[in-house]
Amino acid sequence: MTWVLLFLLAFFAITWFHLRGPDLRRFDAPLGQRFPGSPVPCDEHDAVLASLAVSTGPVQRAPRSKRLGLVREYMDNMSNGLVLASTVTPVDAGGVPAEWVIAPGADPSRRVLYIHGGAFMMGSPRSHRNITNRFSEISRAAVLVIDYRLMPEHRRMAGIEDCRTAYSWILANGPEGPGAASRIYVAGDSAGGNLTLALIAWVRDQSLRQPDAAVAFSPATDATFSSPTIRRNMDSDAMLGPMFRDLAKVPLPLLWWFGWFQARISPSNPVVSPLFGDLSGLPPTLVQASENEILYGDAIRYVNRAVAAGSPARLQSWPNMVHVWQFFYPQLAEAIEAWDEVGKFIADFD
Repeated sequence: MTWVLLFLLAFFAITWFHLRGPDLRRFDAPLGQRFPGSPVPCDEHDAVLASLAVSTGPVQRAPRSKRLGLVREYMDNMSNGLVLASTVTPVDAGGVPAEWVIAPGADPSRRVLYIHGGAFMMGSPRSHRNITNRFSEISRAAVLVIDYRLMPEHRRMAGIEDCRTAYSWILANGPEGPGAASRIYVAGDSAGGNLTLALIAWVRDQSLRQPDAAVAFSPATDATFSSPTIRRNMDSDAMLGPMFRDLAKVPLPLLWWFGWFQARISPSNPVVSPLFGDLSGLPPTLVQASENEILYGDAIRYVNRAVAAGSPARLQSWPNMVHVWQFFYPQLAEAIEAWDEVGKFIADFD
């Protein structure tokens, strides 16, 4: 009985003091710039929802052992058939596979490190070419998109290390060869938004040259899943809701332990939960999120904490949008509007 009691005490102590993050409910007020969006329903919005339903249906019906492969295939084909103006050139970014995406008229000394999303388990430079093409156009910069190592084949830290390596490399290398960057930006979506926000804190701590600005689309900032919108927006999030509905039924402490076993990093560690880190001294950061997605609360809390710490962060939100709706440019009016705001934001720091 003594050993059982000691085990239970240790279990609860580790859960409460090591895995659980701090209570950040005081940062839940949705302060920021809110855009009205289009009336719902509308044809463009309905078409996006219909395409998601058609594409993800076979995944949901497939055996669990085959779902990851099917989702990866679906994501890699998302940009197929799109007419993109940029050139795409494979490159080795200090040992990290990557590609340069360069729109006509882009200045090769202006550089963006783009980190794709995909729940840390899927996605690639190929899957995100619609986003990276547009980013190169609006920033007038060469965009380096890295093919960082994914889970479960690799541990979570491997992808983080790839981002750090690529950032150090892009500071001194451009599409034309070695040379310092005149402007440097970092951006990412969803899981890539998480990696972006963790990266800029690491850059500050390493005393490297900081990005001139950072952009995060619908970032995951809290691996403890403590935001109220994780559960509140489960039914309104057309993309992530169906994928994570089963997880919402699992008690949070069990999710924390699962996260630790999966990544070998505490979910409250700022390396995987940038929300819980020191958010002072960071570069200007723009966060865009949909009010209907489960990660909306992650975005709100991150920006509010960063502002409270003295960092110049901004939150822009739209109602009724799918997760990372910026991908559906120019199909959605809200995607056009969001990209216009990114262009204005970057221009502010040129």
